[in-house]
Amino acid sequence: VLAGYPVSPKDEEFVLVNNKCQCVTVTSKFVPSQENPEEEVLERNIRIIVPLKARENISDPLSPLRTTFVYRLSELCKNCEPVEIDLGGAIHQAQQGNSCEDPQTCYTYDRDVCYSSPVPLLYHGEVKQVPAALTPASCFSE
Repeated sequence: VLAGYPVSPKDEEFVLVNNKCQCVTVTSKFVPSQENPEEEVLERNIRIIVPLKARENISDPLSPLRTTFVYRLSELCKNCEPVEIDLGGAIHQAQQGNSCEDPQTCYTYDRDVCYSSPVPLLYHGEVKQVPAALTPASCFSE
């Protein structure tokens, strides 16, 4: 079961999944049935954007280009955000998804995460590897 939020205030289309890491959006809305226009059926739309020139390791601009993209709806729909629930008068933290410890494969930069990559820097005649921000807005506070 997925809870969704409307695309816009007037819209009857609900966003179920908006995974910026894997560039996937899943929406649903009720539409008239083709067999019986008197009835409505639930229509789901899955929008996948395959990023061009995505790297196998997004933090390494020199890693090979990614040629394989794997999308599992069950993984996209899992909700790992903890919620507080009241059980017998006591508040407990509960997780809504399982296998949340597994790292998610990211096909593009999540703008809320700081990504960096080491770059060579010539300093006083010596080459040093220093981290360079790939998503500066997420790496440096104002």
